[in-house]
Amino acid sequence: MSEASVLVVALAAGAWLALRPFMTATAWPDEAPDERDDVARAVSSLRDLEFARAAGTIDPADEARLRARIEASAFAARDGRLAAAPVRTFAVTALIAGAAAVLAVAFLPASVGDRAPGDTITGTVPGGPSLGTLEARVRATPGDVPTRLALADAYANEGRPSDAAEQYRAVLALDADSVPALNGLGILLFRSGSLDGALLAADRALKVRPRDADALFLRGLVLYTQQRYADAVRTWDTYLEVGEFHGAAPMVRALYDDAKRKGG
Repeated sequence: MSEASVLVVALAAGAWLALRPFMTATAWPDEAPDERDDVARAVSSLRDLEFARAAGTIDPADEARLRARIEASAFAARDGRLAAAPVRTFAVTALIAGAAAVLAVAFLPASVGDRAPGDTITGTVPGGPSLGTLEARVRATPGDVPTRLALADAYANEGRPSDAAEQYRAVLALDADSVPALNGLGILLFRSGSLDGALLAADRALKVRPRDADALFLRGLVLYTQQRYADAVRTWDTYLEVGEFHGAAPMVRALYDDAKRKGG
C-alpha cells in the first residue's frame, strides 16, 4: 500500500472516530450538546487534510472527497438530519484550516534555500539534511543565507518558533530584503497573535516583490482577521491574479467572497 493510501485511510479513520459520537441519536444525560465541539472536530480534521495536501502525500481527488465527507458530517444534528451551520462557523473553520495550510507549506521544506523571484514557499524535499546537519553548517558558515533559511524552516517545522524567528532575523541582518525570511517571520508573528507585526513583515516583503503570492496571502489574512474587509479584498484581488495555483487559493476564494459581503 502506498504512503498516500495509508495516509488517506488514517485520516478517514480519524475523522470517523472523531465524528461517530455525533452521528448517533443518544443525547448527553445532563447537558445539551455544544455545537462548538462539532466545529473543533471539523477544524482538526480539515487541518490534517491541509497538511497532507501541502505535503503532497494525498491525491487531490481523495482530499476533495474526504473534505466533503467531513464538512457534511461535522454538523450532523442529533436526530440524524443535517443542521445548517452559520456562515460565520464556516468562515472561522476555513480561516483556521487555511492558516494551517499556510504554516504547512511554509515549514515543510527542510532545505529549500532561497526562492527565486515569483516562486512560492510550497514544495517538498523528501530527504533533506537533518536538523543537526543544518545547525553545523550554519555554525561553520554563518553567512550562508540559504542554509539559515532552511534551518529556520526546520525549526518552525519542529515546533521551535523562537529558534526559527532567530534564524529569520539573522537572515534579515545579512539581507534586509530577503522575501523568504520576511514571509517566514510574518507567519510566525501571525501564529503568535502579533497581527501588526505580521502585517509589517508582509508589507516589507511586498515592497521588494510587489506580486509575491505568499506575502499577498499573509497580508490579506491579517487584514481579514482584523476585520478590515475592504483592504483584504483589495489585497486578495492581486493575490488571485498571481496565486491561481498557490496552496491556499481555495481557502482564499471562500474568505474573499465573505470579505466582499462584509466590506460592502
